[in-house]
Amino acid sequence: KRAAKGVTSLLDDVAMALPALQRAEKLTKRAARINFDWPSSTEVLAKLDEELAELKDAEASGDQDHIAEEMGDILFVMANLARKLGVDPEEALRRANAKFTSRFQHIERRLADQGREGPQPLGELEALWVEAKVHERA
Repeated sequence: KRAAKGVTSLLDDVAMALPALQRAEKLTKRAARINFDWPSSTEVLAKLDEELAELKDAEASGDQDHIAEEMGDILFVMANLARKLGVDPEEALRRANAKFTSRFQHIERRLADQGREGPQPLGELEALWVEAKVHERA
């Protein structure tokens, strides 16, 4: 049936137009159909540790192409981890973006209230970030 459609790989008809994170998740889901998959999230987390070490090595080398390749590997593993944990990676990232935006805007408001603008000491910004997190939970 797949061959009649000109599809020879399980991965051939995973849409290229999908957001990259969503496509990565679908690619790993397809590969899992033939058991090309880790048994649990534990193994995916171990792979993430391996990829993080490779990114550190790439960063130390200063080779920007190698750094980008390793960063891509990490993002791919993260998409696979999301799948293993039953989390929609696109939705999780949208939520993280919204949380970051809310906290950052808190920082901006507090700086404006103090009549401060432009670059600020990182320690002070981090303190305002923690304050935003506390207000978020309240």
